[in-house]
This record gives sequence, C-alpha cells and structure tokens, in this order.
Amino acid sequence: MREKQYQREKAVEYAIKWAHGRNPKYYNFDPVGGDCTSFISQCIYAGSGVMNYDLYGWYYKNGNNKSASWSGVEYLYDFLTKNKGAGPYGEEVTIDKIQRGDIAQLSFDGKVFAHSLFIIETSPNHNISQTLIATHTQDALRRSIDSYNFNKIRFIHITNVRL
Repeated sequence: MREKQYQREKAVEYAIKWAHGRNPKYYNFDPVGGDCTSFISQCIYAGSGVMNYDLYGWYYKNGNNKSASWSGVEYLYDFLTKNKGAGPYGEEVTIDKIQRGDIAQLSFDGKVFAHSLFIIETSPNHNISQTLIATHTQDALRRSIDSYNFNKIRFIHITNVRL
C-alpha cells in the first residue's frame, strides 16, 4: 500500500484556526457529549487528507454518518494504533517522541480516557508544562497540558498516512 507524509504543519494550522470556533462543515458534538475528539479528527484529516471507510475505519460524512473513531476517544486511539488500511496511523509513545500534530489523551479517573488534545507546540526538553495544545469542548488554544487535572496521560504519534 502506498503512503504519503502526514502534513503536520497543515494539521497545526487547522487546529489554531478552529480552536475557538466551529468549522461549519462538521457537526458540533458539544451538546451530545463533547466535540474534542471530532476536532482532533478534523485536525488529523487536515494533515492527512485520507479517510478510511471500512466498517471499523475513520471517516466523517455528516453528524449521523461517521465512524465511532471520528468522535470517540477510545475508538480514535484504537483506530490510529491498529490501522493497517487507508488513512493515518500511529503509535503510543512517551513525551520525548511527540511532535507538533500529534495527540494527547487524558484519563481523569485513571481508568477511562475521556479527553483528546491536539499538540501544537512541544518542548525541546520534553517538559509537559511547555507542551501546548488546542482542543474543543472546553475550547483551548496554546493551553499547557499540565494545567489539566488528570490521573493518566497517553501520547499518540502520527507516523504516516496510507493511501
């Protein structure tokens, strides 16, 4: 299967543009549980340009016709870390391996990951307080990850995109 490079800067530009707004092309999931992971998917799509329409893929047609992985925290993690087909794919990594355009997910109770964040700036010394994000639900731009009160964190590095 052919691949193309994940365009991190396009993804970050999208995140910065829409962090405090809603792109009218996409349904706002805030009233039904939160828009954070849909926003992260939009950012990833801006940098990848490829969706996966398989049964357990990653895609968005409209608010009623989308994959669970488009807007669900755990489902996005599963798709990105297990995807062998079309679309973006990645791996869980430690903070020293993340780059702009990657993802952080938070667990507030230590059991279930419930919030997705899009990394727009990393720290040269891998300092979490200098790692800045953009997100929806509680909209944020250039917010430090360590400003959240969380129990666990995981990072997903987007490796590449399959065509």
